[in-house]
Amino acid sequence: MPIDIARYSKLISPKETGHNEEREARLLERCPPGHEGTKLIDIPATILDASGAIIAWYLLDALINATQADGIWRTNQEWFTLRSENDVLTPGCLNLSPAWFQQGHENQSDPEVSASLKGPSSEDILKAIARPAAIATAALRVMHPQQYWTGLQAFASLGDKAGSKELPKMSETLQYWATVFNILTIICNRETPNHRDHSSIPECFDILTSVGNYSNAQMSIPSLQLEEGLSDMGFMQWKGIELAGHGI
Repeated sequence: MPIDIARYSKLISPKETGHNEEREARLLERCPPGHEGTKLIDIPATILDASGAIIAWYLLDALINATQADGIWRTNQEWFTLRSENDVLTPGCLNLSPAWFQQGHENQSDPEVSASLKGPSSEDILKAIARPAAIATAALRVMHPQQYWTGLQAFASLGDKAGSKELPKMSETLQYWATVFNILTIICNRETPNHRDHSSIPECFDILTSVGNYSNAQMSIPSLQLEEGLSDMGFMQWKGIELAGHGI
């Protein structure tokens, strides 16, 4: 694509949410993706920007069934599918992290284990997600080796800090944490408005994994005029697209 994702990210202000249609139209005119209309991607693919850098990997059927078995809009109930009597899972959003900062305390305290991993079921949760987390991490080892090794170094440093500062819960959680990503968000039965994630780094990959039995979900990236089908058991890794804007 003729767009340079690194340069594009510099055009985005931290105050831009991706909800202003006029602003999005101006950005699209200034940084056109190079094709007319919206393209649907429904086969395994990589997306390259103007510099030749891979900004997205789209992989279908990456996780087999056996692996799966193992106040703001992000949590607003209006964006979640209503639960029926036949549903196995309750719609909602859960954040898991072995070390993150409490909101508003980024520079005032040490990182902590997320509340969702402080309960009696934390070990069971970590063991249940270990295999898919390890698969995603192995994929990152191929897709972005530098980010992979940096992640390993970061977790080694976290382990040392947890020991020196006598943070036993963090040390325990790190033993079972099977990915080089430090936060995992589990989202059940939700659609999202088009938005941007300003905390993401344009040079690094994030990962989205779809789990479940469905075939009618799509990820929309209006800034690139692309749509990608979210089939069950697939996953995508993308770089800079969080800033370019996306929705489901």
